[in-house]
Amino acid sequence: MTQDEILREMGLGPVWKLRAKAAAVPAAESMAPAVTEPQQEPAPPAAAADKTGLSWDELASTVAACRLCRLCEARKQAVLGVGDRHADWLFVGEGPGAEEDLRGEPFVGQAGKLLDNMLAAIGLRRGADVYIANAVKCRPPENRTPTPEETATCRPYLERQIELIQPKLIVALGRPAAQTLLQSEVKIGAERGKLHDYRGIPLIVTYHPAYLLRTLQDKARAWEDLCFMRRTMKTLKGN
Repeated sequence: MTQDEILREMGLGPVWKLRAKAAAVPAAESMAPAVTEPQQEPAPPAAAADKTGLSWDELASTVAACRLCRLCEARKQAVLGVGDRHADWLFVGEGPGAEEDLRGEPFVGQAGKLLDNMLAAIGLRRGADVYIANAVKCRPPENRTPTPEETATCRPYLERQIELIQPKLIVALGRPAAQTLLQSEVKIGAERGKLHDYRGIPLIVTYHPAYLLRTLQDKARAWEDLCFMRRTMKTLKGN
């Protein structure tokens, strides 16, 4: 599949070409971490608070057996993540959907196909220098948005994943992922196009693929975000 075909699949078609100049982010804004206000999120339960030192295998078994919140009650399985465990790129979504719950892998439904196309548009592919995870590891009922209590309970698992991967760049896909990582109130429209900071790691906020499937007019903005990600990674690698 050519890049033009990928972009047409994303619904960008000729739109992104017309908006190409608008994709640039002002230099003063592009590499300076954004300032965000602290968010009052519930503290995780004591049993979940410290996952420091867990290996990948220990983390996987701990997540699989986790019963610290009610999301475990309806799940078929917990979904830790998938990809290169030493990746430079880390993409974090919201939580597993029905297909992800069945297969034990994040982003395998229609939103996953769109994410794969988005990755391909900037020369990436799942599993090759890319790791994909979610803010919560169990499927919320009816695919609803996870509550602050649920994301707080699951956050130590994500934090340990990041410690193990040590990515060069984190991409937060959607508001729940962004708020979990930044610990602040986030509006995607206001925070995209900026370089944020997660414990010294650059972080970019963009739309969740499931949102883009429902809101076609924002796909052009998502393309701008992809271009910003690619430019940022080149800078981080000194290319």
